[in-house]
Amino acid sequence: MANLIWLISALLLPLAWLIPLALGHGEAMSPGLVALTSGLAVVGAAFLLSWGCELAEEDVPPSFALIVLALVAVLPEFAVDLHFAWEAGLGREGYLEYAVANMTGSNRLLLGVGWSVLVFVLWARNRERVLHVAPEQRLELGFLLLATLYSFVLPLKASISLVDSAVFFAIFGLYVARSLKLEHDAHDLVGPARWIDERIGGLGRWVTILIFLAYACAAIWFSANHFADGLVALGRDVRIDEFILIQLVAPIATESPEFIVAILFVIRHRPSTAMAVLVSSKVSQWTLLIGALPIAYTVARWTSGATEPPAVEAMPLDSRQAAELLLTSGQSLFGVAILADLRFTLLEAILLAGLFGAQWFFQGNVGRYAFAVTYLVLVLLVGFRPKAKRDGLLRLLRLGK
Repeated sequence: MANLIWLISALLLPLAWLIPLALGHGEAMSPGLVALTSGLAVVGAAFLLSWGCELAEEDVPPSFALIVLALVAVLPEFAVDLHFAWEAGLGREGYLEYAVANMTGSNRLLLGVGWSVLVFVLWARNRERVLHVAPEQRLELGFLLLATLYSFVLPLKASISLVDSAVFFAIFGLYVARSLKLEHDAHDLVGPARWIDERIGGLGRWVTILIFLAYACAAIWFSANHFADGLVALGRDVRIDEFILIQLVAPIATESPEFIVAILFVIRHRPSTAMAVLVSSKVSQWTLLIGALPIAYTVARWTSGATEPPAVEAMPLDSRQAAELLLTSGQSLFGVAILADLRFTLLEAILLAGLFGAQWFFQGNVGRYAFAVTYLVLVLLVGFRPKAKRDGLLRLLRLGK
């Protein structure tokens, strides 16, 4: 019954925005209501995407499913963040900051909350204090380490360019190529995806998958830009820093399906699979999402006539955006250091979540740099002092070999 409620809710959530939009009432709604209804549409669509891809994984080779899942997993984040980058390229004031806000917010939420919650759930359910990561995850962790090390270049040069896009896409492409050569075990379905699979088979299941994907993509297409603009307008109306609002609220909407799927795996005694879901998602976000931003920005500049092809302008980063990126890179490196020995302890989860929560109380650049330095110091203490983690990091530098 619970799975049916989840399924019906995900199907109905987009309609709360799509129906008023189709009737022409969207512009008459307040910014808060626009942000709420369009945001719920994105949430519902994200759940449907997640379930559709899980069902499809049952009928396609696991290696192919890996590529599709990696791309689809970041689709909601893509839709919101590319809207910000596109509008920034068209010259809309403040939207360049918002693109960085959403990108850094989604990445930090995924690590600070997503990874940590898995250990908390494991402890609450089984009183286990250690989440053991499968050795196969060294591949994802190795490429996450590679992308993270390169990401430190961005705040130093205060820009994100098409060259950076090429590097991040190359990292992801190499990750996919290496993954295709490995054997991937299909995992059990959980939640609504499992409920559907038990009741619909064969052609009916693929019809369901296509309906889910088409409906979800349409909902995201007609909702993401309104959700993003609604958050900006809401922040201005209630005098909340739009940067912080976007950095916190937008990622919660787009990341929630991955979190719930991962938590369900922990509940079903598959904690390693749960961590695999979130680590793979982090690799996709930390490569594809960052790499796509300057492409959208540059194409929008061409479209607006601000510059002519083949002239290319990098996305400039002001001091706040550079500090946010450095903080996000520091957290990512710390996350890799924690998992280097394929063990994630309750104490490490508390530390990771605690630092994520504490940083929101220090919003100046001094605070951001202080937390970035804190993460780097912890990398030295946690990642290099214990021999198991030090050896693990060195192995990850060989990209999991």
